[in-house]
Amino acid sequence: MTAKIALTILMVIVILTVIAPWIVPHDPLQMDPLARLKGPSLDHLLGTDNFGRDLLSRIMIGGRLSLMIGVATACVSVGLGLILGLVAGFFRRADAVIMRLMDALMAIPSILLAIALVALNGASVGSVIAAITLPEIPRVVRVVRAVILSAREEPYVEAAISLGSRTPLILFRHLLPNTLAPLIVQGTYILASAILAEAVLSFLGAGVSTETPTWGNIMAEGRMFFRIKPELILFPGLVLSLCILSVNLLGDAARDMLDPRLRKSAR
Repeated sequence: MTAKIALTILMVIVILTVIAPWIVPHDPLQMDPLARLKGPSLDHLLGTDNFGRDLLSRIMIGGRLSLMIGVATACVSVGLGLILGLVAGFFRRADAVIMRLMDALMAIPSILLAIALVALNGASVGSVIAAITLPEIPRVVRVVRAVILSAREEPYVEAAISLGSRTPLILFRHLLPNTLAPLIVQGTYILASAILAEAVLSFLGAGVSTETPTWGNIMAEGRMFFRIKPELILFPGLVLSLCILSVNLLGDAARDMLDPRLRKSAR
């Protein structure tokens, strides 16, 4: 039941952000000095910000970029982590090199590493995706490596090796399917973490340009007016929290469904 509610909330958020350019009541970039910091009304359902821009329109449009960064980060992290994890788990000589590099990356606080990368490359969508992706790759590598180390000792893998099967065939036909379930779960957690990380970077001024609305940018611009208009942070923060909570709940549900041990204990 919880998973269904989470899926419904997430689908509503995704659909509204995808179709936002066609349904937003106002131009999210249009300024109206005469309507600065107005409260909710029929014309502006969630009020306006300090430049007179419609808050509801900015939240809907801002969600497109926030979700896009989260999805892109999850896909790139899972893809690169899968390749490195397969190599580290199957080739013992490469294992030490790859895992020491991953340990070095994990030793650096992820948010500090992301801020440093954005500062070096400049504030852009690509820089933010790269900055959030790099700290997430070691987590995927460790998960995939653990699965491969266990699966490569299975009789069917040993039989394939003894029969002289090519290494790519063994990796992608016999070992890769074992990683799909944990990768799906890990991908959902990375998605939620990336959305939150983008908001944190934007809130700290190290994210995408402030001219481009994201949930983090909207809250960052509203923090100066929190005392007189807390809605500037509360409304985008609520949408952000619901989105992350929904993704995490779906990840938990996927873990329970895909893990045979959890299914047996539930029975």
